[in-house]
Amino acid sequence: MNLKRTITLAVAGVALAAGNLAVAQTTLLNASYDVAREFYKDYNAAFVANYKKTTGKDVKIDQAHGGSSAQARAVNDGLDADVVTMNTTTDVEFLAGAGVVAKDWAKRFPGNASPTTSTMLFLTREGNPKHIKDWDDLVKPGIQVIVVNPKTGGNGRMAYLAAWGYVRKKGGTDAQAAEFVGKLFKNVPVLAKGGRDATTIFLQRNIGDVLVTFESEVVSVDREFGAGKVDAVHPSVSIIAENPVAVVERTVAKKGTAELAKAYLDYLYSDEAQEIAAKHALRPRSAAILKKYASTFKPIQLFAVSEYFGSLSEAQKVHFNDGGQFDKLYTVK
Repeated sequence: MNLKRTITLAVAGVALAAGNLAVAQTTLLNASYDVAREFYKDYNAAFVANYKKTTGKDVKIDQAHGGSSAQARAVNDGLDADVVTMNTTTDVEFLAGAGVVAKDWAKRFPGNASPTTSTMLFLTREGNPKHIKDWDDLVKPGIQVIVVNPKTGGNGRMAYLAAWGYVRKKGGTDAQAAEFVGKLFKNVPVLAKGGRDATTIFLQRNIGDVLVTFESEVVSVDREFGAGKVDAVHPSVSIIAENPVAVVERTVAKKGTAELAKAYLDYLYSDEAQEIAAKHALRPRSAAILKKYASTFKPIQLFAVSEYFGSLSEAQKVHFNDGGQFDKLYTVK
């Protein structure tokens, strides 16, 4: 009897261990940037349903959000994310340099491993009382600009580079661009930590006349604060911001989630996911779906990072590393 009971307990113990392993293998953590939280909330539901339908397996997706660079540092320091979905390639390159994601991560998925893109635009208070139309208006005396700290978030880096590129696109020199961006940041009363923090400063703390942020934040603001609280202003020129994704090799090797992580990122390129992205004002890679949402994605003269900065990694070294151009032009208030 005792032997039988021992065997029964042993079998139960193995079953419990197997059950725990199954749980571990069907839970995925996505470390992502601030303003993507609503998109991924909807995307995760679609992915979970599709994964169940195609494989018969249940899966749970957990999310961690923050400033893109802060998230990358957290993953590097040990946050066990299975995938990262960022808003700037430098944050994924940082993880690749540390051996946390694959060196050739950008070739593992289509479109430079960026299933969506975005750009920077302006949110003004309802009715646009300060008549802000373009980048030149952001450097006028008395205009308060809310923007993310370029050293902690990709949102801020893209805003900075978009302003710099605006001057270059108009035929200006790098020296003139530096002067212009310097004036812009003199109008910044407080630097936000991430995109969502910037929105909170602008709408909850009621600081600033204009918020420079990703196009996708317009939808989030309307949902969270109610339609009509802000006016979206599309500047004449802005930057193409790729939203790169990667499997965290270190985590999936440990958890045995490599196949699931790849499926999760692959599905971002599906028509269903691209439609969800478009509804959240993230520019889909699918040309057909982009065309379908032409009313959302107003025509802006867009430039690539490579046009004026070489690459985001080169821009990082020149502009955002300690002692770089940003430190020279911005004085902490």
